[in-house]
Amino acid sequence: MLWRLLVRQRAALALAIAVGLVWTAAKVAVPQLTRLAVDRGISVGDSVGWWAGLIIVAGVITGVFTATRRYLAFRESRLTETRLREQLFNHILSLHVGYHDRAQTGQLMSRSSSDLNQIQAFVVMIPLTVSNIALIMAVIVVMVLTDPLLALVALAPLPFVNWTARRFSQRIHPAVLAVQAEQAQLATVVEESIAGVRVVKGFGAEEVMNARLETEAGDIARVSLDAAALRATYLPLLELLPTLAVVGVLGVGGMQVLNGSLSVGALVAFSFYVALLIWPLRTIAMTVAFAQRAAAALIRVHEVLGAVPAVVDPTDPVPLPPGRAAEIRFEAVEFGYGSEPVLRGLDLHIEAGSSVAIVGATGSGKSTIARLLLRFYDPEHGSIRLGGVDVRDLRLADLRRSVGVVFEDTLLFSDTVAANIAFASPDADLDTIRAAARLAGADEFIGELADGYDTLLGERGYSLSGGQRQRIAIARAIVADPRVLVLDDATSAVDPTKEHEIRDAMRSVMADRTTLIIAHRPATIALAQRVLLLDDGHIVAAGTDEELRRSSARYREVIAAMDDADDARVDQSGAETGWS
Repeated sequence: MLWRLLVRQRAALALAIAVGLVWTAAKVAVPQLTRLAVDRGISVGDSVGWWAGLIIVAGVITGVFTATRRYLAFRESRLTETRLREQLFNHILSLHVGYHDRAQTGQLMSRSSSDLNQIQAFVVMIPLTVSNIALIMAVIVVMVLTDPLLALVALAPLPFVNWTARRFSQRIHPAVLAVQAEQAQLATVVEESIAGVRVVKGFGAEEVMNARLETEAGDIARVSLDAAALRATYLPLLELLPTLAVVGVLGVGGMQVLNGSLSVGALVAFSFYVALLIWPLRTIAMTVAFAQRAAAALIRVHEVLGAVPAVVDPTDPVPLPPGRAAEIRFEAVEFGYGSEPVLRGLDLHIEAGSSVAIVGATGSGKSTIARLLLRFYDPEHGSIRLGGVDVRDLRLADLRRSVGVVFEDTLLFSDTVAANIAFASPDADLDTIRAAARLAGADEFIGELADGYDTLLGERGYSLSGGQRQRIAIARAIVADPRVLVLDDATSAVDPTKEHEIRDAMRSVMADRTTLIIAHRPATIALAQRVLLLDDGHIVAAGTDEELRRSSARYREVIAAMDDADDARVDQSGAETGWS
C-alpha cells in the first residue's frame, strides 16, 4: 500500500535524494577545507582568507541544499499522506452499512488522522535518512583514508550503536502500537460524548462520561509512560556512544600530533567528522522510532483498507428503463441481522406510481425493507427488483439516485440551509430549492432565519427543532427528484398542529412517484392508497386502512399500540421542542 504510493512519487523522491547527496558532499568538504586552512597556515604561512572564502561557499551550498532537501521531503510526505487519506476516506464510504454498524466512529477517525500523521512523519525521513547514511559512509571513507588507527578509535562505538538501535526498535514497536490503540479508544469516547451530548445531558450522565474519559486517558498515560521509559533507556545511550568517540579521537589524536605523526589540521578535521557523525546517527535512531510508529499505523490503516465491501457495483450493470416511476418487487426475500431472521420469504409488489404503507409492530422489519431496497444490505435469499431490474444488477449510484429516502433519524450537515436541501443535487438553483422547501412546508420558517437560505446550520442541524430538520430532509428528497420515494416515519418530529400541512404537501410530492411509507404512526397511513401488514417476517394482510380495521385483529392491535405511542408523544411534547 505505502510502497505503491512511494513508487508513484519515485521521481520527486529521487530528486530529494540527489539534493541530499549534494548536501552530503558540501558537508564533507567543510572539514577538509578546514584541515587545509590550518595546515597551510601553520606550515607555510598561507593566508587563511582564501580558505575561509571556500568554507563560506561550502556553508552556503550546505544551507541552500538543506532547505531544498527538507522542502522536497516534506512536500512528498504530505502528498503521500493526502493520497492515503483520500484512499482511506473513499474506501470507508464504499464499505457497506453492515461494516459501519460494527465499526466505532472514533476508531475510524483515529486511523484517518493520527495514524496517517505517523506515516507522514516516517515518509519525510526517507530522503533525509538516505542523505544521512551517505554522509556517514563518506565520513567513514575519508577518516579511514586519512588515518586508519584514528578512524578505528572514532568508529569503535558504532557496533554498539547498531545493537542498541536494533534492541530499541524491537521493544518500542509493541509499546507504540499500544499507545495508538488507546488513542483510538479515547477518540471513540470523545466522539460519542459530543455526538450524543443531548442524551448525556438529558440523563445527567456527565459524570459517567467523565469517568469513561478518565479511564481512557489514564490508559493512554500508562502506555505512553511505558514507551517513554523505553526511550529514556535507549536514546541517551544512542547519544552517549558517539560522544565517547570524540573523547577517544581527542586523546589518541592529541598524542599523534605531539609525536608528529598527525597534523593539527587533520586532528581538527577528525574532530569535525566525529561531530558530523553524531547528528546523523541520532536521526537514524529517530528514524527507527518513526518507522515503528508508521508500521503500527500502517497495520491499523490496512485493517480498514483490507475490509472488503459486501455490497458492490455489478461487473456488467444494467440501466433502469426510462420512466417517471418504477415498480418494486420483493420475491421470497429472507434477511436477518444475526442468527434470527427478520424477513421470512417476504413477497411484496408495489405498482409504479402507487403508494403503499407498511405497518407492523416494533422490530417487525419495516425499516429493513427500505434498507434492502437501497442495498444497504443484500438479502440472504430471494430477489428485489426495481423497474423490473434486480437491484444487484444496477450501479449503486443509479439505484440510490432513483430512490429518495426521508429517514426517521434526520441528519443535516454543517452547511447552509440551501446546501442541505440541495445535498443530492448540488447544482440545483435557488428557485428549485425554494420550490422544494415550500412543498415540504419549510419555506416559511427558513425565511425567518437570520440569513434565510444562507443560514449556516450547526452540527447535525441541532440549531433547528426536530420538526424543522425533518421538513428540510423532506425538501432534500424532493430536490433529488427520485422515481421512488421512501418515507420512514417522515413526519415523526413534526408539530402535530402542522402535520396536516406536511401531509398535504407530501401528497403533491408523491404524485407520479412510487411511494413506500414505513408507518410508525396512524396519521402517516392516510397518505397511502394501500396498506400492508407485516408480521413474523412476511405480509399477512393487505387492503385499505378501513378494510384492515374491519378484517384483521392483528392490524387492530398494531394500530392500537401506535395510537397509544402517538398520544404519549403528543402529551409529552405538545409542540416542537427541538429534541431528537
